[in-house]
Amino acid sequence: MIQTDICIIGAGPVGLFAVFECGLLKLKCHLIDALPQVGGQLTEIYPLKPIYDIPGYPSVLAGDLITNLMKQIEPFGPTFSLGERVESLEKREDGSFVVTSSEGTKIESKVVVIAGGLGSFEPRKPVLPRLEEFERKGVEYMVRNPELFRDKKVVIAGGGDSALDWTVYLAEVASELSIVHRRGDFRGAPDTGAKVEALAAQGKVRLVMNAQLSGLHGTQKLTGVEVTYDDKSTTTLEADYLIPLFGLSPKLGPIAEWGLNIDKRAVEVDTRDYSTNIPGVYAIGDINTYPGKLKLILCGFHESALMAHSAYKYINPGENVVLKYTTVTGIEGM
Repeated sequence: MIQTDICIIGAGPVGLFAVFECGLLKLKCHLIDALPQVGGQLTEIYPLKPIYDIPGYPSVLAGDLITNLMKQIEPFGPTFSLGERVESLEKREDGSFVVTSSEGTKIESKVVVIAGGLGSFEPRKPVLPRLEEFERKGVEYMVRNPELFRDKKVVIAGGGDSALDWTVYLAEVASELSIVHRRGDFRGAPDTGAKVEALAAQGKVRLVMNAQLSGLHGTQKLTGVEVTYDDKSTTTLEADYLIPLFGLSPKLGPIAEWGLNIDKRAVEVDTRDYSTNIPGVYAIGDINTYPGKLKLILCGFHESALMAHSAYKYINPGENVVLKYTTVTGIEGM
């Protein structure tokens, strides 16, 4: 039995920063995550994708942000159970909790914080004949290592932020790059869309608009992607790789069975401290919902701070927590 003050479910950026905020209040944290490494989606899906809305960083790679967060929480000695999915939550009569993982690990804690991002997730896959046949043989649903596509013919499908961001990045990596989108304009950030159009004007990207994926070609490995335009005409793009980026399909998994108030696959919280309807259980980051919710890492960081102070009061009823500023005391003085 692992004993800790706070059990954090999810070791993504918001879960990691929650360790820092709890650490300032002398609260010990143990994190559990189904992925085999920390970082959540930032590590698993786009470690080399730049992020532009972290205060103090005009641009920071997703993987570097996780590295920095790990350095930031190192003084507080968090412990981890990685590669283990949370299966059950038991609340004892004394108000404490026991979290049990898929591997049988039991974590006893005074507070539980759900920071699971989108929950368990899987990529939304296009409906295409032979799709599964070419998975890992030319069809990739995420960009883990951009060097895989070095000097290759690549087709990206999608019109959202991920599709646009990776089009800009891979334009300097792939030998040929096409982006297929079912509409005539992109859904992602206008600035990134303008960059993609500029790359197309320079001949670095081929825009295939008002078209949808309709077929895959190849024997042992992908060699071509067939697309069908709105006018029913078709063409085949030579391709070593197809990267369909149609977003993620979130699933709460066992969390949905814990008696929490759920709205559209997200956990409802009180914005005063991001507590749930179960006393002692909090939800922060993309997993929660409330009026005006913005799914930004920045917002998750803010939620972590308010959660930590509320959790301290829950664990230490009647005690007043004194807000200390790290600019005055430093970390060691906390």
